[in-house]
Amino acid sequence: MRGHGFLLANYVPGTSLIHRAPLALKFLLVFGCGLASFIIVDWRMSAAVLAALSGLFLLSGTGLKKLWGAIRPLAAVLLVIGVFQWWMLGAPTAARIVLNITVCVVAASLLTATTPVQRLLDGVVKTAAPFKRFGADPERFALTIGIMLRSIPYIAGTFADVRDSARARGLERNPRALVLPVFITSVAFARQTGEALAARGLGEAEN
Repeated sequence: MRGHGFLLANYVPGTSLIHRAPLALKFLLVFGCGLASFIIVDWRMSAAVLAALSGLFLLSGTGLKKLWGAIRPLAAVLLVIGVFQWWMLGAPTAARIVLNITVCVVAASLLTATTPVQRLLDGVVKTAAPFKRFGADPERFALTIGIMLRSIPYIAGTFADVRDSARARGLERNPRALVLPVFITSVAFARQTGEALAARGLGEAEN
């Protein structure tokens, strides 16, 4: 099964300033971009922020292909949102909304492209540690994120492979030829993941 990216860019090893930046600073960048998406009301400001983030992405050495790969899965959705908002609220508002969504995706992708997954999960554990007093389990929270980061690209890749296989057999319009193999593969993947967690004392194996 070939690998497939999904929404966020995968980690690309490097020694750039952005790779070596403190994880807390990267978290703040993502948080700040998310906050800015609610505050910015001028599409030109949104475009400037996106241009700055894109510049950081390219300076990190991860490449233009990675940047486009982070945006491409959302392109159709952004187009629909943009057209609808243009019809309802006008072109400037539509541009601002689409640009702000793109800013959030690029900021998150900059984080994942320049931070190893294990370091990212360790940062999540450290950030969530204060919530232990409320009964939260930071390790399990980080584990959940780790499983999600692994599962979504796997399932997306499975669907793409099944779709290509069905197209080669002339069955691309047959729902059973698309849904059933993906469902079976996903269930098998979930069982394997559950058994691996149980073997590490993180769950109970089925009898």
